[in-house]
Amino acid sequence: MTAMASLMICGLDSSSTAIIAGFATAAKTSQDELYAPRARHRLCPTSMAQSPPPTKLYLLLTNSKLQLSSADAPSLTPCKTRLMKPWTREMLSAEETGQTDQIAFLPVLNPTSKQPLTLYAMADRKDDGHESTESLVVPAEYRKAKRLSRAGRFYDVLDISDSEERRLMYKLDAVLVTFMSCGYFLKYLDQANVNSAFVSGMKEDLGMYGNQLTTAITCWTVGYAVGQIPSNLLLTRISPRWWIPTLELVWGLCTLFSYKVTSYQGLYAVRFFVGLAEAGFYPGAQYILGSFYKPHELGKRAVFFHTFAGVGTLCSSALQAATFSGLRGVHGLSGWQWLFIIDAVITLPIAVAGYVFLPALPGQKDANKATFWLSAREWTIIDRRIAEIGRAPAKKMTWTRLKKIATGWHVWVLPVLYILWVSPEQSFAFTTRSMTENNSGNASSIMALWLKSFNTVDTGTGIRYTVQQINHYVMPIQAVYIVTAWFFGWTSDSVLRGRRWVWPAVTTILNAAVCLTLANIPLYKHITGHFVLYYLTQVTGGMSGLLFSWANEICSADNEERALVVALMNDFAYVVQAIVPNFTWKQVDYPRAQIGLYYSTGLSLAFCA
Repeated sequence: MTAMASLMICGLDSSSTAIIAGFATAAKTSQDELYAPRARHRLCPTSMAQSPPPTKLYLLLTNSKLQLSSADAPSLTPCKTRLMKPWTREMLSAEETGQTDQIAFLPVLNPTSKQPLTLYAMADRKDDGHESTESLVVPAEYRKAKRLSRAGRFYDVLDISDSEERRLMYKLDAVLVTFMSCGYFLKYLDQANVNSAFVSGMKEDLGMYGNQLTTAITCWTVGYAVGQIPSNLLLTRISPRWWIPTLELVWGLCTLFSYKVTSYQGLYAVRFFVGLAEAGFYPGAQYILGSFYKPHELGKRAVFFHTFAGVGTLCSSALQAATFSGLRGVHGLSGWQWLFIIDAVITLPIAVAGYVFLPALPGQKDANKATFWLSAREWTIIDRRIAEIGRAPAKKMTWTRLKKIATGWHVWVLPVLYILWVSPEQSFAFTTRSMTENNSGNASSIMALWLKSFNTVDTGTGIRYTVQQINHYVMPIQAVYIVTAWFFGWTSDSVLRGRRWVWPAVTTILNAAVCLTLANIPLYKHITGHFVLYYLTQVTGGMSGLLFSWANEICSADNEERALVVALMNDFAYVVQAIVPNFTWKQVDYPRAQIGLYYSTGLSLAFCA
């Protein structure tokens, strides 16, 4: 049987260093040769009519010439590059064999056999005098999001011609995206429930006065800030199948135990552990999605799961209202106690499902093992997909590598960039989502407080708003956030072909204009204009998923760096946002909130600069 392995090769230069990436497709030809159509290079004619078909291909550069061998142990002439050896789910240290070094590889599928066909390529080597490091350099053509058809722009899986890969993508979406979305919804549900419980009897039952609710929220914030970076680094070594559900199980149990607390001191301890367990979920989910999806696939999925935060926040208030009216007094428990119980009952089954469904990451010990929903061949397809875009597997962390990561620009620039974006956006979380007013736990927002002020100030308009009207008019903000986020995610993958910077830049300019306008227009004139401007404040909300997708793609060449940078971005931004708004968004400044609006304007302009 004959077949042609179609190789996509580019990046040859005169220094005898090859930058090579490839994949194989099944095809038959009368000329038994291998060729690289896009690179306009013909490789040495090599018959593929062997019995059994070859399971390995070595693509080498020797003396500025491309050579291909199907031998298991080829005899090679000296070359200035390092060869690659089978990727045994972890990047191995190079061991020199004669004049040949072997490191990693690009996996492909054998077009003539069910056995995997391994395409060996070369990578650059750097030696700093203490330790040699290797990295696979993938051509830019592979890292770009591909051009999609009209149907593919809506759902990229429709553009996949290979039936096995298409079926695999359906499975990954059904498991990964669904689980992450449900988990993020539950995270916000269990995060926001303390505010709802506070106004539903917990304040009186636990004797919480003064700043004690604020302290409870601070305990959660401390746990959340402490846990993110260690959790993401552990995730590079521990399979998500065991780590992520365990985090959910812990915060679910802590939520359940919350109904038993009898003092605000006990609430402090429980909220700390809820925050500590929840800390690893969001950065971990972004890192996991970045480990499976290509540039034209990642943005929409990262944004889609991110929007479930708003759903969780909204549902917490609705759930509390239902439990307070329907379960208060049942079995001698207050409504706020039932809220914690119901939240835990929802969370714990999802955590258990994670132990069953979540896969290991490519390159981890448990990967490549057939499960009830992922076959060994599908793992081979996953390996090929990730290798095509240069997404590196896990490697042993050494002090030299850690120093290299810590001194690189990725770990400093990307978190700062995210802070500049997220601080204005999250500042408006103070203006559009729940917060406490004078420590009373009453939900308020800049828009809600502006509407409420019509009832207490002589505005000259004669307008008054009921509580129901205020809640009704604030609700569309979340709808604007969700719809625009999905639009930006889908177009970033398709029309913009993975150019992640475009929409964040556009929306932050818009945000600066909106904030500057709100800070200066008369407070009780142009009522319709105020409504439009308040709704536009959440147009930037969906950029978080795109910025994390961008970080996943920028840091593709180093798995541990990618995990660290994703955690640093979320962690640093959260710490800044937990402190700064206390000085810039003071409640005494509402409903004008001019200082906060100028603060958001400045950060938005700094992001664009």
